Amino acid sequence: MSQIEEAHARDAAAMRALLDAQRKAFMAELPVAAAIRHDRLERALKLLLEHKDGLVKALSDDFGHRSTEMSLVTDIMASVKPIKHAMKHLQSWMRPEKRSLDFPLGLLGAKAHIEYQPKGVVGIIAPWNFPVNLTFSPLAGVLAAGNRALIKPSEFTPATSELMRTAFRQHFDETEIAVVTGGPEVGRAFSELPFDHLIFTGATSIGRHVMAAAAKNLVPVTLELGGKSPTILGRSADLAQATERVAMGKLMNAGQICLAPDYLLVPQENVQAVVAGLQAATARMYPTLLANDDYTSVISKRHRDRLEAHIADAREKGAEILEINPGNEDFSKQNTNKMPLTLIRNPTDEMTVMQEEIFGPVLPIKTYDQVDEAIAYINAHDRPLGLYWFGTDAAEERRVLDRTISGGVTLNDVLFHVSAEDLPFGGIGPAGMGSYHGADGFKTFSHAKSIYKQPKMDLAGLAGFKPPYGEKTRKALAREIKA
Repeated sequence: MSQIEEAHARDAAAMRALLDAQRKAFMAELPVAAAIRHDRLERALKLLLEHKDGLVKALSDDFGHRSTEMSLVTDIMASVKPIKHAMKHLQSWMRPEKRSLDFPLGLLGAKAHIEYQPKGVVGIIAPWNFPVNLTFSPLAGVLAAGNRALIKPSEFTPATSELMRTAFRQHFDETEIAVVTGGPEVGRAFSELPFDHLIFTGATSIGRHVMAAAAKNLVPVTLELGGKSPTILGRSADLAQATERVAMGKLMNAGQICLAPDYLLVPQENVQAVVAGLQAATARMYPTLLANDDYTSVISKRHRDRLEAHIADAREKGAEILEINPGNEDFSKQNTNKMPLTLIRNPTDEMTVMQEEIFGPVLPIKTYDQVDEAIAYINAHDRPLGLYWFGTDAAEERRVLDRTISGGVTLNDVLFHVSAEDLPFGGIGPAGMGSYHGADGFKTFSHAKSIYKQPKMDLAGLAGFKPPYGEKTRKALAREIKA
């Protein structure tokens, strides 16, 4: 065995030891009282608030530059909210649910209910684009449900990952929550562990490998992936408002958001107005880009090169390229990987920018004559994580909602459905499976245990379903098996 293989084996053994220790502690603690769950949520909240400044700085270091205010909104505030929401609703979520019984069981004294029981140890694989939020948001549901957690943050945000590892050690015993760091080999070994549940947030291509690895141990998975989230601008849309909201959503985190509007579908006659609206909105929010602390950098040169390759490919295949650069800055001379918003007009499916999730400040604009053409285009491709529609035409709104399938929808804006803690967040098809947030997250990370209580009387005999079978049985069957 080579030194690298020996190191990987040691990493895998160490993670397995952590998992075993957490599961042993979990089993010894059962049942997990509401007070214990509340205490862990409270400590997670305290951790965030104590380390918020350090986390924001680490995020900026990892990105080359990241807006302080944006990090406070998208990673700190967006992590505080689900924890506080879980603390507020924990008692009601934990209550057993009564269930009805078919006639005549309920009348004869039988009872049925569901108890939501913690699963055990949940693995959390978090991505680099919102590494704090996409750790703590699922963790809120994991802890509310009474579980322990093993966390694998991204190797692409090493400063943030290391600070989270240190911070969790300060506030939690490793048998409650532990963070393991490392590259792809560590991630691969992590996804092969026999968790009681595994949640992965990241690229669809990696999600396939994670699901295959989890299947070796029949581990249930929640996959929060991505894809190409379309934005339809209806003819009834307020274009000034719509383009400002699209620009804000597309330029937040430099477009490095799984729910970012990936491409626009606009009426043919409105293209010029849409382009003008995007230009004006970008200039208002970001008069300059390179030295602007509000504008975030692309995470790395490799990702910037990938985005520039999309643009070059589209140009070579006949698309019109329009760079929105309000300050007329020279992006070839910079120490970061910032990119301006780049519009791609008249894209085709032969272009790579229309084949892959963009995950950056590049926005294709397609046109349609009738809204059914836009709907048909969306339905001819993989089901997206998010879908956005702008307009005031109620019939068209209903048609878009009825005729498309996506993980979630925001009407007359982008991204906002993910911010509602009481709405389940999740994908469908290549955009993912399962959902979490709020009560839905509590249920995802819980086992709904069905409990039936039989009364003293012999119900099987009374109903005629106990041998020896006879006339009572035949009458009971005749009564039940009929149209």
